[in-house]
Amino acid sequence: MTAHLNIEVIIFNQVARFCRNLLKNNSDICSTEDLKLNVITRQEHNISRKDLSDNALKVLYRLSNAGYDAYLVGGGVRDILLGQEPKDFDIATNATPEQIKKLFRNCRLIGRRFRLAHILFGRDVIEVATFRGHHKEEDDDKSEKKNISAQSKEGMLLRDNVYGTVEEDAQRRDFTINAMYYNIADYSIHDYANGIEDLNNKIVRLIGDPETRYREDPVRMLRAVRFAAKLDMTICDKTAEPMVELSSLLQDIPAARLFEESLKLLQAGKGLDTYYMLRKFNLFQQLFPALTPYLTEEGNSSTEQMIELVLRSTDKRINSGKRVNPAFMFAAMLWYPLTVKAQEIQDENPKYDHYESIMEASNIILDIQVKSTAIPRRLTATIRDVWQLQLRLPRRNGKRAFVLIDQQKFRAAYDFLEMRGAVEGGETKALADWWTEFQDAPAPHRNNMIQALHGGRSTGTRKRRSPYRKKKRTNNDS
Repeated sequence: MTAHLNIEVIIFNQVARFCRNLLKNNSDICSTEDLKLNVITRQEHNISRKDLSDNALKVLYRLSNAGYDAYLVGGGVRDILLGQEPKDFDIATNATPEQIKKLFRNCRLIGRRFRLAHILFGRDVIEVATFRGHHKEEDDDKSEKKNISAQSKEGMLLRDNVYGTVEEDAQRRDFTINAMYYNIADYSIHDYANGIEDLNNKIVRLIGDPETRYREDPVRMLRAVRFAAKLDMTICDKTAEPMVELSSLLQDIPAARLFEESLKLLQAGKGLDTYYMLRKFNLFQQLFPALTPYLTEEGNSSTEQMIELVLRSTDKRINSGKRVNPAFMFAAMLWYPLTVKAQEIQDENPKYDHYESIMEASNIILDIQVKSTAIPRRLTATIRDVWQLQLRLPRRNGKRAFVLIDQQKFRAAYDFLEMRGAVEGGETKALADWWTEFQDAPAPHRNNMIQALHGGRSTGTRKRRSPYRKKKRTNNDS
């Protein structure tokens, strides 16, 4: 009898969600006023505690046992429901950051815009956030406002340390598919924005008015594209509509944050698809202003061909479980703007040789890029190394080829040369083919290849006569 009733309850809940979804899809907007709690019982979803890391479970249970609400939230819930392995396990609670710190000795509080608690387990970090409330300033005394919330003239949130209830927290979430909470108390999912239906229908939809939400945090435009590309979803029309017009708001975002976002966008295994979508919404141009003059409607400029090659290669490596270096991607993408700038410098200063003009141009191009996406110095140093080796790879006479092949950055420089050969053809491709053969050739064949560059003549250096060799004595000497 009990089992029969449970089945009826499950069927009723599914039908109710289907009807709500039909009404919601007609509006194409998820209004914060329309958010309603839908509890999905353990029997109705596929999330198991086995899907969570041991450290995430430790944090959830300790919060719960201390009397606080504890939910796995956001991408962790979303990815498990999709059958994917979560990259991070984020937790939401009604405990304040200070209360969390008292519970965990391995806790570190971070953040100015919104206070967060990081629970450290070696290299594994579990992020715990207190439920966010509405960000209107409280004014108990007109002469003294509480320093808990602030917005810029454009509507961007500058400070947001406002705490609230789980319902308010759901309203503050960005997308419906991120507003699902896995409750450790009874293993149910609390779905406030009908996110599970959007997940099943492969729709990326903002919660609230899209323009307002983008002005609060312009990075949400990048997140919408990232989720759509990563999860093979479609951005709903109302969510996508303001993007092109508001894309320039990204210029107000700190360059360090945009660098991190650029890696999430382009180095997650779906970089090429993400690039096309970013171009569509005028977002790529905000991240890479140095590339903007070289982007065409036809999409066949040397710069665009190189972008597609390096992103396709990056996707292949990531999806094969191989490591990637962000410096290589940036070096390849910025190469042709670099060569154009170098030619301009050489035309203006005839005394400069090609190497000097490339070095000066590299400073200019990197300065432009770093202002938008703050590439760390350790990466810009590698970028310069890859660029400099492009100038050295044609010089193969004598022992130079043997010295170059032992350089630490040779493999990256060679891979880049090979991509250049695919774009440029001609001498560049011939040079790349030569290095391809030289790498795998035995020592005698390598020597023959070097000699062949000079018409078969030996490239060995002539032995110099020692200046201290004694002059042979003759009969005239006395």
